[in-house]
Amino acid sequence: MSTPRKVAVLDIGKTNAKVVVVDCMTGAEVAERRTPNLVLSGPPYPRYDIEALWTFALGALATFAENPGFDAISITTHGASAVVLDAAGNLALPAVDYEHQYPDDIQEAYASLRPAFSETFSPALPGGLNVGAQLHYQKSRFPKQFAHVRTIMTYPQYWAFRLTGIAANEVTSLGCHTDLWRPREGTYSSLVDTLGIRTLMPPLRSAFDALGPVLPGVAQKIGLTRSTPVYCGIHDSNASLLPHLIGREPPFTVISTGTWVVNFAVGGDLDHLDPKRDALANVDAYGRAVPSSRFMGGREFELLAAELGDLDPEAALAAIPQAIEKRIMLLPNLAAGSGPFPGRQRQWINDGGAATAERWAAACLYLALMTETCLGLIGAKGPVLVEGPFSSNPAYLKALQSLLGRNVLAIGGTTGTSHGAALAAGAPLIAHESVRQPWGTIEGIANYRADWHRRITASPI
Repeated sequence: MSTPRKVAVLDIGKTNAKVVVVDCMTGAEVAERRTPNLVLSGPPYPRYDIEALWTFALGALATFAENPGFDAISITTHGASAVVLDAAGNLALPAVDYEHQYPDDIQEAYASLRPAFSETFSPALPGGLNVGAQLHYQKSRFPKQFAHVRTIMTYPQYWAFRLTGIAANEVTSLGCHTDLWRPREGTYSSLVDTLGIRTLMPPLRSAFDALGPVLPGVAQKIGLTRSTPVYCGIHDSNASLLPHLIGREPPFTVISTGTWVVNFAVGGDLDHLDPKRDALANVDAYGRAVPSSRFMGGREFELLAAELGDLDPEAALAAIPQAIEKRIMLLPNLAAGSGPFPGRQRQWINDGGAATAERWAAACLYLALMTETCLGLIGAKGPVLVEGPFSSNPAYLKALQSLLGRNVLAIGGTTGTSHGAALAAGAPLIAHESVRQPWGTIEGIANYRADWHRRITASPI
């Protein structure tokens, strides 16, 4: 198949969804439309507004079909999501919002079923962050509807199915703390048989596979005048990771920032991961296990912005010395239920009378300290590459480099997910845009770090 000139990427994040067109010769995103990814309340439970996303995707693709045009479609979405379809290819049950909390009896029953961490390298997570928990919940609470399920698909592949009519699953989404995958062996876990769903799982396809052309009826709605291939799809953090796996020697570290801050220790091993602190294995586009850790840093940033107002990056950077001197601190967690300090509730320290810039400085120090802790849990080594929104936050970058004592490189531009998805669709690798290294170190940050950890240890959960 020839190299595409432009790739349209459907990029569904937990907070927002967008369609962009990537120019494969320059790597530039030459067109973009976005929409909030809304969650509908019950009944039967909080769920993604699938039809609103579909309408948005078709509208954006129709807008871009003529100008700037595209000759392939690729897909990337957040993880921790799957869909259950009936024989006609319709949703047998709504797609569960992974933040939905299940009744105690459901949680207890699932805890007795899920495989050991040593099999799946998937920690026990709240709500539906383990896809196996979602499927168990749907099967247990809605047995009549679940009896009509004929296909279970990971989330990026569902959107490829809507476009092509071809069902598939793919390893980057299966390997994203689902409890359904064995990363070492590259096979389904024992939970698939425990839940009795093996026959419902469609064939595995590579993220680099073109599943087929856009269905004629869909192509007509979009206004496509020629056959357009649709690629299988890839988990969003793994899309960000993909460009760095080509031509870069391990060990190195990639920090993918969005709603989640997901950290990859490329070249690391799985032998020392602590599932109680949200360390796990992800699976890259080539099917290889990658030690990983994460916390909900982007969601926490949104909560901070609602509390403190918009971040002034340069003012926060300038206020770091005052925040350190006054020991203004933010302790975890703003977003509960995940990350390296589970079960803890947020706490401000010494912030009485502090200026907004000083509180933002402490917040950026908090995000950097959380990231450093996550990197330590996975034994991350080598240069550190930061992608996504945090790559344009100089206070965070300078604090992280000072804490780590090694190079932290910011990948400029927008999130790397769209570029990785375009690469999976056959686009050539483009040199990263405006890589820069934050300068200098922060005086007193080592003592600040020690005090921060001491206060976490001393504070009750």
